[in-house]
Amino acid sequence: MAKRSKIAEITSTETKKEFADKLSRYTTLTAEEIQQLFPKKSDREELMELLKIVNSDANDKVKKTRLVENISKVSGAVITIGKKFLVS
Repeated sequence: MAKRSKIAEITSTETKKEFADKLSRYTTLTAEEIQQLFPKKSDREELMELLKIVNSDANDKVKKTRLVENISKVSGAVITIGKKFLVS
């Protein structure tokens, strides 16, 4: 596996921090918790996909249908959030 450059590491960290800071404004999770729970870009993408569905203007029945249709895209985020509520 190739070693990441210092600049790439800083950029990656800043992006994670910005993501966490912005998202924490809309959730009960702190920016630090978001960074810990969703450290990788793919984790954050899953979370955003989940939040798009949950926060849509659709009624709950439509949201449930969309979740079922997209469970493979959001299952990691669902499990992570579920564990956070059970363990905290």
